[in-house]
Amino acid sequence: MLSSHLIPSKNPLSTNPTSPFSPLYPNLLSTVRSKFPYRPHIATFASVHGVSSKPTSQTLNPILKPRQFCKNPVNPFGCLPSKSNSHVPAAAAADGGDTTADSAPNSKKFQLAIVFGLWYFQNIVFNIYNKKVLNIFPFPWLLASFQLFAGSVWMLVLWSFKLQPCPKISKPFLIALLGPALFHTIGHISACVSFSKVAVSFTHVIKSAEPVFSVLFSSFLGDSYPIQVWLSILPIVFGCSLAAITEATFNFEGLSGAMISNVGFVLRNIYSKRSLQNFKEVNGLNLYGWISIISLLYLFPVAIFVEGSKWVQGYHQAIASIGNASTLYIWVLISGIFYHLYNQSSYQALDEISPLTFSVGNTMKRVVVIVASVLVFRNPVRPLNAVGSAIAIFGTFLYSQATSKKSSKKIEEGEEKKD
Repeated sequence: MLSSHLIPSKNPLSTNPTSPFSPLYPNLLSTVRSKFPYRPHIATFASVHGVSSKPTSQTLNPILKPRQFCKNPVNPFGCLPSKSNSHVPAAAAADGGDTTADSAPNSKKFQLAIVFGLWYFQNIVFNIYNKKVLNIFPFPWLLASFQLFAGSVWMLVLWSFKLQPCPKISKPFLIALLGPALFHTIGHISACVSFSKVAVSFTHVIKSAEPVFSVLFSSFLGDSYPIQVWLSILPIVFGCSLAAITEATFNFEGLSGAMISNVGFVLRNIYSKRSLQNFKEVNGLNLYGWISIISLLYLFPVAIFVEGSKWVQGYHQAIASIGNASTLYIWVLISGIFYHLYNQSSYQALDEISPLTFSVGNTMKRVVVIVASVLVFRNPVRPLNAVGSAIAIFGTFLYSQATSKKSSKKIEEGEEKKD
């Protein structure tokens, strides 16, 4: 009897979505809300998302401070990823609505594709024009110094016009950079010497052996590597050896220059990890900018001592062979600018992707550069030379896979220790 008086059968539940109660009692919902202000939020959240892992204060009243954790427009409460509401963007897409959540990953992939494309393109341009200059003006010490000078000026312009945040410089920071900058100088000038003596493709094949030196030096300093890493360097050694003995433009200075370059860059990476631990607030691009400046100060005085007396005569011979001084200037300028740009793009790529993806991308970059240089300079490539190059590069790929598993294992062990 009581129920028939409260909700007569002739009056069904209201069709108003904001009030599921009978139209005879329109104020009943507001009364419930005033007495239990947070209960609708809890029920709604639990029925849609399940149990929350957020603190109780955020779960009970997610509207009090939304700006502290609301970063996703699709999921304004930020308690769970927006992918849990997969039916919402799907329905929106079907209705022609906003698909911001789906387009965000695609936009990031597109940006990464542009960064990788620029990285490869800039590296190809640098290698081609660097070799063109060295073919008519074989003074790698001066050219390497100019490339560091161009990069230094580029960074100073970015810092001056605030296009790139300028890092805070301190005496300990500069002292910590002295070692990495020295090894960077050794790696860069040695590579330039190699480029001046042999084909670009051969230098890059030998430089693909850098993981071998990384494993050897790191092991000597106390790091341990699984058997997979040691096995992965065997094809690198075999491939580089096969490429060297079958190289048509083989030159001992070119081979030794590429090998010393590997040693220099490996020691730069190892020394950087040890000396720059307290300066992690400096991003990769700023760090590389200051390394370029200090490397220029290291290199140029030595360049004057090594080959400075031959520059004037070599300049006149280069102008006579090319016929136009402006062409030489443009080639030198392009090599300097693109040397810095491809390093800048590599740091930008490394900031956005995992080290494994970067390592694989760097391996593929060598393949692209080798192929491009062979096509441009028409270098003779023997079948065994091509096979050796392919084996060495494939070994580099295997090394990146093996070291990635080693890094993942270290992370898992660290998490277990924390637990």
